[in-house]
Amino acid sequence: MAARIPLDRIRNIGISAHIDSGKTTLTERILFYTGRIHKIHEVRGKDGVGAKMDSMDLEREKGITIQSAATYCVWEGSQDQYKEKPINVNIIDTPGHVDFTIEVERALRVLDGAILVLDSGKGVQSQSITVDRQMKRYHVPRIAFVNKMDNPGANYERVADMLKEKLGHHSVCIQLPMGAEHNFAGIIDLITMKAFFFDGQDGETIREEEISAEYKEAAVAAREKMIAGVADVDDELAEKFIEEKPVTVDELRMAIRRATLALKMTPVMCGSAIKNKGVQLLLDGVVHFLPRPTEVLNEGHDQDNGEAKVVVESDPTKPFVGLAFKLQQDKYGQLTYFRVYQGTVSAGDTIYNISNESRKVRVPRMFRMHSEDREEIPSAEAGDIVAFYGVEASSGETFTDGKVNWTLTSMHVPAAVISLAVAPKDRSTEVNFSKALNRFTKEDPTFRVHQDEESQQTIISGMGELHLDIYMERMRREYNCDVIAGKPQVAYRESITRRAEINYTHKKQTGGSGQYAKIMGFIEPLPADAVEPYEFLDDVTGGSIPREFISSCDKGFKDAVRKGTLIGFPIVGIRCAVNDGASHAVDSSEMAFKTAAMMGFREAYANAAATILEPIMKVEIDVPTEYQGSVVGQVNQRRGVILETQGGDTTSITCEVPLNSMFGYSTDLRSATQGKGTFTMEFARYAIVPKQEQEEMKKVYREKLAAEAKAK
Repeated sequence: MAARIPLDRIRNIGISAHIDSGKTTLTERILFYTGRIHKIHEVRGKDGVGAKMDSMDLEREKGITIQSAATYCVWEGSQDQYKEKPINVNIIDTPGHVDFTIEVERALRVLDGAILVLDSGKGVQSQSITVDRQMKRYHVPRIAFVNKMDNPGANYERVADMLKEKLGHHSVCIQLPMGAEHNFAGIIDLITMKAFFFDGQDGETIREEEISAEYKEAAVAAREKMIAGVADVDDELAEKFIEEKPVTVDELRMAIRRATLALKMTPVMCGSAIKNKGVQLLLDGVVHFLPRPTEVLNEGHDQDNGEAKVVVESDPTKPFVGLAFKLQQDKYGQLTYFRVYQGTVSAGDTIYNISNESRKVRVPRMFRMHSEDREEIPSAEAGDIVAFYGVEASSGETFTDGKVNWTLTSMHVPAAVISLAVAPKDRSTEVNFSKALNRFTKEDPTFRVHQDEESQQTIISGMGELHLDIYMERMRREYNCDVIAGKPQVAYRESITRRAEINYTHKKQTGGSGQYAKIMGFIEPLPADAVEPYEFLDDVTGGSIPREFISSCDKGFKDAVRKGTLIGFPIVGIRCAVNDGASHAVDSSEMAFKTAAMMGFREAYANAAATILEPIMKVEIDVPTEYQGSVVGQVNQRRGVILETQGGDTTSITCEVPLNSMFGYSTDLRSATQGKGTFTMEFARYAIVPKQEQEEMKKVYREKLAAEAKAK
């Protein structure tokens, strides 16, 4: 086995972007230039092979990434400058489609740095905003790579400005493209002030030249602007800049690195992955500007010490701490992807699942992953991303060697917005149906399954139509189980629009000790920017309700908000307060106060002007400009509101539309644009349903309840 590459020469990076920005194409080029693959295959290539990182048949057919794929490669530098000390780059290629957003969440949770890929013509798009929000959540430093510089409408400067305007980045261009669109010839590195051209069939031969007279003036001006931009966020460089002292290449690189790691700036680079230009320089940028595992602060919680914060150090000699971030089933069994944060783990070791009652498991075998290929390794150290075979876990669980009882923070899991009732077409495939659902819920925390208590139907919930369609298709292919699906069900919510008082006494006498509890308080709407959908306020003074019964009131309210009385959906955006009450020395109990809270809530809810909320989706539609009128008309018909329109050869329309109106939209859009229109959508917020529709929904719900009561 080759000698281990030390920690300071490891980079763990993710490649994230809006759908169709060229992430997988870029990863394919990185693998080619690092010698990991020997032939380039395109995402929608004519050879039918498909990109290495799109290993699922469905990904190759649809030309999109569905699952994040991990790989690693060794980079010796664009000019062989790291030949003696090669850099190990672990890469996770993530999906761009918002329906698979959990793949991006879990990748960014375990990565140290990222490349944010942007389309040179379209710039910052809706999913770029979502991905950026995820990067900020996990404090991930990033390089912005403006891809597709050969495309019509390519504009490097404009995209860098959009990073400032739309994402609030301090973006600094560290390169200058030579030409754009079909004239895109090469790249000027503003740090070294050299021009780079990419020759050979696949751009593998890099030619370094002096900057030509044509670009000299523009390059000098761009370098001045770059140094000023970095000096704005780095004190050491600012001193030199103010004193007008010359800045060396190393000083400039170190300043950019410091500012990038401190999340104070985003270096902006450019190129064209499909035309094999600029990818090697981007890899050099990863080495120069993105963090080593030792430069990232990873915090955990010590379970033996009241969840006190502890720093998990990237040190192979300390006790082992790792996070299971992704599960995948293949023909040999379950693969559990791990990021090793501290210590060393070897095949045959016993490790403990701290997130699950310190359950003991043995590590039978361990692999480095290269998309669907695997390479067995005897051990892994801090900073590594590996996969274990036969280790049962769920996404986001922490494992240690038992010497420490620490847990790492898990990943953020967004709420589902759409549900479907599903059932196997053929009764004989029921076993496969439940096996598939079991596996998919373990693999994907955003894919949820539950049994409807009233109808006894199996309900699957997820992030969008495509998300659920892909899983139903996978059941058919991987489990030989055809599925019948009902009409999609939108995740409506109920809420209140005004404050209402609670004053309820629960009395029950049934021989022996009875039940007695009196509670007083109120319910009121939470402010629009509240983080949690429910809040409990304990305002009881003077012991009118004994302390041990306060939590019972909270439990009663929580039970009550699970199902509203308007249409039977959960109640959100509500504060429930208790400020007074009474108890009985013998007859009061936890159960009595829980019941009083629940019944008191229902009474107050009827007086709080309750309303129905529906999920509103942020939709971004890209269409050729000639179809703009008919597409805007379609949006208006679906109760949509246009937020922004950007023109050019293609028009980008950003709007907000109720999810209930978006079913079947892909078919309508295709027919209105001769198949040339595309759209993406993601959950934006909840909004009140129009009054007329609310009445109709309430009526349907009342009829359903009446029918159920009659059936009993």
